[in-house]
Amino acid sequence: MCLMALAPVCARAQENFVANWQARAARTQNEQPHWVTPLATVTPRLEQEFRADFVRQIAPKLTDTWVFDNGKGLELIPADHVELLFNLPTYTEHNSATKDGWGDVSFLGKYRFLARNEQHGNAIITGFIGGSIPTGTYKNGQVNATVSPTLAAGKGYRRMDVQSTLGAQIPVASGEEYGRPISWNTALQYKIGPEKPGPRTPSLWPEVEFNTTYYKGGDHDGKTQNFVTPGVICRFPLHKRLGFVLGVGMQIATTQFHSYNHGLLLSARMPF
Repeated sequence: MCLMALAPVCARAQENFVANWQARAARTQNEQPHWVTPLATVTPRLEQEFRADFVRQIAPKLTDTWVFDNGKGLELIPADHVELLFNLPTYTEHNSATKDGWGDVSFLGKYRFLARNEQHGNAIITGFIGGSIPTGTYKNGQVNATVSPTLAAGKGYRRMDVQSTLGAQIPVASGEEYGRPISWNTALQYKIGPEKPGPRTPSLWPEVEFNTTYYKGGDHDGKTQNFVTPGVICRFPLHKRLGFVLGVGMQIATTQFHSYNHGLLLSARMPF
């Protein structure tokens, strides 16, 4: 009887928790620009969504490699100015003699330093700290745990925006045999749809990204890899904060050194 009497109280507490959480997320996102998250570049915006990406890589020897989920997962806004990302391990299907298997567990935290929505400057600056744990099977992951500090920024003007990140992947173990790649990613986007900002309006976002990695130490020391990635992202409202986002793009290698020639990117997201 006591438990039955407490049931309505527990239900109201749960409803209040969810309502307060969603109100905080909405308030936080309304303070920042309402752009869409690029295909490869991690956005400086704070998002709350489920996300899964799929990549088909075509290697120089014309072998196809499929990367399932591509290290995406659940993104949450637990506090003002803060986002936490809990990423699932990737699963890589090589279609060659190389063994298929799971990748590393990874995670990411964001702290937003500055946010101006479209009416008050249309800009954002955010810091990231990421990490990975070597849980990959059959050499489908790193040999060491890593930490990845990153600085991200974005600026928009009317329908156009640019989002960029600069960061490094630092192995926890010391030694010159372990690489310390530096990544610089930039996305240029144009919005097709209502100019009035808001995540609940349908919109189409053509974009082009430049994804560059500078290798320091390790097997690829001194080399540079760059991809140009044209793509398009569609965002649709469903109900209240719930939406659906679908994106597709093609990575094109533009440097002499590259781990694969082309990469077809598919991204599905459900913001809430």
